[in-house]
Amino acid sequence: MNPTAQRLQTSSLSPDTAILRHRQWAGEPWLGELKAGQTLRIVDLEGNQAVDVLFYNRHDVAEHYSATDTIQQQGGIYLTTGSRLLSNLKRPMLEIVADTCGRHDTLGGACSAESNTVRYALQKKFMHSCRDNFLHALALADIGLSKRDLVPNINFFMNVPVTESGGLKFEDGVSAPGKYVEMRAAMDLWMLASNCPQLNNPCNAYNPTPVEILVWDH
Repeated sequence: MNPTAQRLQTSSLSPDTAILRHRQWAGEPWLGELKAGQTLRIVDLEGNQAVDVLFYNRHDVAEHYSATDTIQQQGGIYLTTGSRLLSNLKRPMLEIVADTCGRHDTLGGACSAESNTVRYALQKKFMHSCRDNFLHALALADIGLSKRDLVPNINFFMNVPVTESGGLKFEDGVSAPGKYVEMRAAMDLWMLASNCPQLNNPCNAYNPTPVEILVWDH
């Protein structure tokens, strides 16, 4: 896949037939289950929001989403329609089957106390972050996951171009109100998500907003 190619594809699924329709408020974590064959949609309700997501095999949490294997398999650093999300065992976890945004980040990682300090200022260290959201969600769950299981995540709707010198830039988002990405699960999964709370990052126009999570049985 061309690393800059966008493959826009709309979905035929209606929200009215979804078995789950959940509004995730800005700055909050979410931990949910997906079954093999189910379809997941994440909707950027107001535009320019970023959603940090990790996936784990629900029957063996040592198997998780792997950015390295996913990038290597598809030959590109951005996710869009047709991208397969691979695990650290090189097995398909999900496939993107529809995408009206066109590009999702695999390299930027989750904001954290440390990155807030490095990117912005020392006094930003204690601002809410996606890494803190992940840890909070896992602390409240009893599924065998902990801090050591946090790995590089996907940033849906986030725009992180790579410079000619190989650096990363955090730019304004490329999404817009109502844009969505839709994936079909290839195995039973845990989905760990943080609706990014970051107020200093242009990825969400400095104004974190809600997203919607929908699931269909088929």
